[in-house]
Amino acid sequence: LFAVLVALYEEPEKPNSALDFLKHHLGASAPENPEIEALRLEVAEMKEKYEAVLEENKNLKIKV
Repeated sequence: LFAVLVALYEEPEKPNSALDFLKHHLGASAPENPEIEALRLEVAEMKEKYEAVLEENKNLKIKV
């Protein structure tokens, strides 16, 4: 926290919101970017595939 406050103090162009500056530098608010959104979509697809495989496994166990 001290290092972030020093960085804010030493910032040549002061931000409009010191709180936003602190959140950004402490990692409290992750910036949204296309790569993150793509990873979220990939996770959702993988969850669907996982559920389908579980269902298929359940059906195959019933057949055996």
